[in-house]
Amino acid sequence: MAEETTTLQAQEAQKQEVQQSDAERTRAGLVFVPRTDVYETDDAIHVVCDVPGVAEDSIDITLENNVLTINGYVKAQRSDGYQLSYAEYRVGDYQRRFTLSDEIDKDGIEASLKDGVLRLRLPRQSPQAGRSK
Repeated sequence: MAEETTTLQAQEAQKQEVQQSDAERTRAGLVFVPRTDVYETDDAIHVVCDVPGVAEDSIDITLENNVLTINGYVKAQRSDGYQLSYAEYRVGDYQRRFTLSDEIDKDGIEASLKDGVLRLRLPRQSPQAGRSK
């Protein structure tokens, strides 16, 4: 039983590649699905994504037609004078999509990226704001 648990944990720890995309990529390389947690409070939805290696100027977050799309681009780092002999960590970009309801206040979305963790706060519209549109 302990052996089965170890095998399962090892499989879960591997990065999951994006299987298929609606659009053609203009950038060569691997694309991974970032591990993500989604939390809800009364006033907002919180999304936390692991995107190691992504810089603030290399992330694209869009919300169109109630689809939240997160694209994080990683710049491969190469060391001069060294040749990679063995690697357990694969480098690639990140992509994740979520379909949201109409209750999100698109103008109030907040995002921060620190230490490879992207945090999004998607505030809910106030009940009166939703009726006026």
